[in-house]
Amino acid sequence: MTTETTTPAATTPQAFQPKPPATVRAVLDSDTFARAVARALPSHMTHDRFMRVAMTAINKTPALQDTSPASFCLAILTAAQMGLEPDGRLAHLIPYGKTCTLILDYKGKVELAMRTGTIANIHAGVIHEGDLFSFDMGEVKQHVPWFLRRDAAKPEKEGEVYAAFARVLFKDGTSKAEVLSRDEVEAIRERSRAGNSGPWVTDWNEMAKKTAFHRCAKWIPTSPEFRDAMDRD
Repeated sequence: MTTETTTPAATTPQAFQPKPPATVRAVLDSDTFARAVARALPSHMTHDRFMRVAMTAINKTPALQDTSPASFCLAILTAAQMGLEPDGRLAHLIPYGKTCTLILDYKGKVELAMRTGTIANIHAGVIHEGDLFSFDMGEVKQHVPWFLRRDAAKPEKEGEVYAAFARVLFKDGTSKAEVLSRDEVEAIRERSRAGNSGPWVTDWNEMAKKTAFHRCAKWIPTSPEFRDAMDRD
C-alpha cells in the first residue's frame, strides 16, 4: 500500500485569490490570508507586526477598503516577499479607483539595494536655490545646504528646489552619482500614473530622490528583490 503526499505550492502574490464577495478588511482578518503572508515574509520579519502595519494602512487610508480584494492581496503579498512594511515610509499602499497599488519609497529602494552586500553607502538629496553644490565628471564634489552656509552670501531662507541627486558608494571604494534637474523630475512625474496623487503629492522631495536613485540603479548588482522592485517601477 502506498501513500501519496502532496507538496504545497510555493506562495506567490498571484497564488492567493480571495473568493468573492470578500472585502479588503475581511480578507486581512482571514486565517487563510494570514498564513499566506507568513509564508511570504523573510525570516527577519514577524507576521504579527506586518499585519498590524497593513491594518494601520487601511485605517490611515480608508479608500483602500474600496479597492478590489485581489489587488489588495497582491500588493500586501508583494511587500511581504520583498521584506518591506507598507508603512508609508518604505512602501505605500495607494488606491487608484478599485485597484490597490504598491509603490516603494526611495528609502525602501535603498533598503533593498543595501541587501546586495556590495554597497557601503547611498545618499540622495534635493538641491535648493542657495545651496552650494558642485558636480563634475560624474562626481558630487560638494553639497552644502543653504542653512549650513557661513559665508556672507548665505540666503535668509530656503529657496526653491531646482535639482535632485543620488550617490552610491561601493565597498571597493568606487562611486556613481546622478543629478537630475527639476524639469527632468517633473517630466517623469507627468508620465507616472501616480503623478497627481499619493507620495508625488505628499512627499515630492522623496520621490525626486527616488527618481535620481533610479538613474544610479543601473550600476548596482541586483538581488532578486531589488530587480523586482525596479521592474515594478
